[in-house]
Amino acid sequence: MCGIVAYVGQKPALPILLDGLKRLEYRGYDSAGVAVVTDGHLLIHKKAGKVRDVAAGIPMDFEAATIGIGHTRWATHGEPSDTNAHPHFDCAGEIALVHNGIIENYAAIKSKLEAGGHVFKTQTDTEALVHLVEDWYRVSHDLFTAVRLALLEVHGAYGIAVVSSREPSRVVAARKGSPLVLGIGNGEYFVASDPAAIISNTRQVVYLEDGEIVSLDPSGYVTKTIQNADVMKKVMEVTLELEQIEKGGYDHFMLKEIHEQPETIMNTLRGRLNEKEGTARLGGLRELTDRILAADRFTITACGTSWHAGLVGQYMLEQYARIPVRVEYASEFRYRNPIVGPSDVVWLISQSGETADTLAALREARARGATTAGIVNVVGSSIARETDGGTYLHAGPEIGVASTKAFTSQLTALSLITLMLGRLRGTIGPDQGRAIVHELEILPEKAEKVLEQEQTVREIAREFQSIRNFLYLGRGYNFPVALEGALKLKEISYIHAEGYPAAEMKHGPIALIDRDMPVVFITPRDGTYKKVLSNIQEVKARKGRLIAVADENDQEITRLADFVLRVPHTLDFLTPILTIIPLQLLAYYIAIDRGCNVDQPRNLAKSVTVE
Repeated sequence: MCGIVAYVGQKPALPILLDGLKRLEYRGYDSAGVAVVTDGHLLIHKKAGKVRDVAAGIPMDFEAATIGIGHTRWATHGEPSDTNAHPHFDCAGEIALVHNGIIENYAAIKSKLEAGGHVFKTQTDTEALVHLVEDWYRVSHDLFTAVRLALLEVHGAYGIAVVSSREPSRVVAARKGSPLVLGIGNGEYFVASDPAAIISNTRQVVYLEDGEIVSLDPSGYVTKTIQNADVMKKVMEVTLELEQIEKGGYDHFMLKEIHEQPETIMNTLRGRLNEKEGTARLGGLRELTDRILAADRFTITACGTSWHAGLVGQYMLEQYARIPVRVEYASEFRYRNPIVGPSDVVWLISQSGETADTLAALREARARGATTAGIVNVVGSSIARETDGGTYLHAGPEIGVASTKAFTSQLTALSLITLMLGRLRGTIGPDQGRAIVHELEILPEKAEKVLEQEQTVREIAREFQSIRNFLYLGRGYNFPVALEGALKLKEISYIHAEGYPAAEMKHGPIALIDRDMPVVFITPRDGTYKKVLSNIQEVKARKGRLIAVADENDQEITRLADFVLRVPHTLDFLTPILTIIPLQLLAYYIAIDRGCNVDQPRNLAKSVTVE
């Protein structure tokens, strides 16, 4: 969702802003814009469309500016348009502001300001904030103070950056619920939603926390709370490499990230397996081990793809660690008065570590006294910082909006947690633990073997590019894979698809099956294999076209399915890490054949930082 970049220093600001915005394109957006201050004037250029469209029309007088802000917008209030694009500005055209998040009480603020003579030009909630800053600026004559006082009136989520032509060497930024990072250079400073936007300029960063505001100029920076208390910040070094956010020769980031999975699975495992003892070691959970082992129950909460990973984790943990687990949509968790307390462990799963609903669930769990543990990919993210402990995925930046490598890394992390807890609780014996360790160690090789079928997937995709509906079915560990496979197809090809437990097909969905309804069965040779074969026969009897994801040596399935995608055999609870890969490829190639933008599908954002 929306991206912010800001710069103040001695260099031309425009190239830095545009480069940063391009590196934030993966987050999803529908319009973009920049504002700079030069020769005492505030200049703004913005429009609906891509960053390249904005860049193509920027006037020459922007080029001398050494201070500015930029934004990519994903519409919430107001349709995508030139007018509704950020930055927004005040009545006098002296203050410009960019904003990620939602101002929940904007209507009340707008009504008050309009009664005071302010004129609004957009449909956005953000415009209310810039006019509110203007109102306070008339009183304080200081941008930092005006922004701080304005934010005291705001309810909602925000990450903002503000400039004014009346203070031509100052940027003010603040956050609450929407991530912001401050980059520190030599006499220059940067602000961004994501370190990826600024690492070509600096690796020294400070992460702003909720309720903090910073003032930057070429001489330094000052950080306070919005209540005006001083804050001392720790400078950290970003280890992300630029090559990690480039396409590396692939046509799309999504395809690159699908192919990176053997490596990212290995990275999640690296240094965490102990073959001799048949267990896993997770340093980020070390201090929580006693509380985790004493817990009466686990709750896993997440959104979207991460929720699907949580469902697989529930199956894993209940079978091998023998502890009750429930999986909750984070968006529903805090609104239903959940029964969570000091004897519970709440696991938060989020690729970005910034998902607004998951953050809200985290804070609700902590308020009720539960132990919280995060499973996140982005180092230094809000969930990583606010949980009691957790584990990183080490999957590297995931640029494609539709998650692929983060999902398999989440499953890998959950398998490590399951192994560790099973061994500590005595529900997994030493020999079984060593067998699991061995299978985990060779899992990246098996993922590589799945990817060798890419051309086969490509050919199957051509058969189904014009289909309007799909059904995905699986049982046991692979029921969540059916959900995730259907989600991938929906996200990037815009084909309607649904995932079900295979046995539920005859309780309603079977009515849909005919020659025009392709059905994808995930059917490895696991404990539910024979049952799934019966479900397949039911589809065949109704002339359904059938794609099967099956074990590499399964000949029986060849006689039943119209198309077969093979995966190497592995332990039942590890099969989802392999069976999802061909479904990711299938969704990708169907979307490509339909001419869809797979990296930035319509209406979607990479990091959902508003509820």
